[in-house]
Amino acid sequence: MVILGIVLLLTGAALLVAEAHLPTYGVLGVAGLASLVAGGVVAVEASGGGLALVLVVGLVLALTAGVALAAVVRGAAQVARRPARTGGEGIVGHVGVVRHELEPVGQVFVDGALWRARAAWYEGDGLREGDPVVVDQINGLTLSVRRAEEWELQP
Repeated sequence: MVILGIVLLLTGAALLVAEAHLPTYGVLGVAGLASLVAGGVVAVEASGGGLALVLVVGLVLALTAGVALAAVVRGAAQVARRPARTGGEGIVGHVGVVRHELEPVGQVFVDGALWRARAAWYEGDGLREGDPVVVDQINGLTLSVRRAEEWELQP
């Protein structure tokens, strides 16, 4: 029985480590927590520990692993909610400058690169060379831009 307890302890620890590295949103962690507590209880009871010691070991393992699991799941949830910082989605909201007039398609300079761009559908007057613009959305490799407002130009 002691061997079973040790195997359950190792399995629980492995599942908790896997939870920290895989996007399972707590599923592996809960299984690891249960395995860890069960393994501790079985190992202590099989080695001759009394009921009081079994309860204390089970509670200590449950609290320690539960706090660790909560920290890992909370960290994973925070990372999942972050907006994209690179690629097409990451450029939305950035300020650029018109390099070639947008009539209907031209070029804008955003974040050190020239992009094909067209004016957003609600942009009334045309955007001329040198006008500051803000990226509203991206469709393929073509940006949809609008004229930058004064507050968006402040560093």
